[in-house]
Amino acid sequence: MSRKVVVGMSGGVDSSVAAWLLKEQGYDVIGVTMQIWQDEDTLVQEAEGGCCGLSAVDDARRVAMDLGIPYYVMNFKKEFKEKEILKMTNEKKQELDALCLKFRRTLIEILHERQTGHPGGSLSVCEILTNLYFNDANISPENINDRSRDKIVLCKGHAAPMLYLELAEKGFFPMEEMHSLRQINSRLQGHPCSKETPGVEASTGPLGAGYPFALGMALSDMHDGVDAYTYAILGDGEINEGVVWETCMNASKFKADRLISILDWNGVQLDGTTEQIMPMGDIELKWKAFGYNTIVCDGHNVAALSAAIETAKSVKGVPSIILAKTVKGKGISFMEGKNTWHGAPVKDADYEAAMKELGGVQ
Repeated sequence: MSRKVVVGMSGGVDSSVAAWLLKEQGYDVIGVTMQIWQDEDTLVQEAEGGCCGLSAVDDARRVAMDLGIPYYVMNFKKEFKEKEILKMTNEKKQELDALCLKFRRTLIEILHERQTGHPGGSLSVCEILTNLYFNDANISPENINDRSRDKIVLCKGHAAPMLYLELAEKGFFPMEEMHSLRQINSRLQGHPCSKETPGVEASTGPLGAGYPFALGMALSDMHDGVDAYTYAILGDGEINEGVVWETCMNASKFKADRLISILDWNGVQLDGTTEQIMPMGDIELKWKAFGYNTIVCDGHNVAALSAAIETAKSVKGVPSIILAKTVKGKGISFMEGKNTWHGAPVKDADYEAAMKELGGVQ
């Protein structure tokens, strides 16, 4: 396969030398642009049918992660070097995608059976949680009491049904226990409870309350030299809360690079769209203004999410947030983008229509 590239040059490197080095590696150089970068790296994005390089590091990363495809770091200081940053096999992606479909089907079954719960936000966060629990995060029933485990805090606690499905599949408790969702004396209440539910790191219900908790975990591990990451999953309605931004100031001040935040950026909250309820302006610029490294990706593409996490881990000295573009109610057409499905019960007709779209009961 011909691998076509447009080279974005680091300052002071002779374009003809760089082109020759690329050709030696099997690339078909079709253009050169000059750009000076502090890190003197050129990122090249590879897609099926060829490659195309971009003349800005952030743009290259963003495109690659949006598409869920590999991209490469190339350094021309002395010699040509290639380092693969994103690598998820098709088999792994298919495995995670199949899990997501399974979780969506089971979610609708349980919410229909129990006639309570939050479908919209659970569906939008599915790939985010699945990639963490079954790919990127070091957490399992076997290491749950190990200080060096990774921690996952679902700040948007109303998406608890999807969290419980992930934990059950992971082996923290039997999947059959899902049928007790939100029932009296059940361990699986409407919002996560760390004292009752195995695998839950923090009790989160009041929006915003989970984020400072997650920061505290990350800072504690950093202080004690524990090699672990804390992942905090926020809702975009949740970031209306002032405590979120107070936490951001502290995370930036204390250089919390072991805190990786993920925003479930679906644009819809309880009573309407986020723009209708409380316009936040340019979300990415806001996080940047608070000292965060920002990464934008497709929140329903597990490979893109994994790449974003890998990029976040490579950034030192500042906290990172992954702005994961998602769809509320993802996977069920009549729920997608609808605030009415934030917490509506799944009636019989809704169940039948949803399961037909999801391929039936398995």
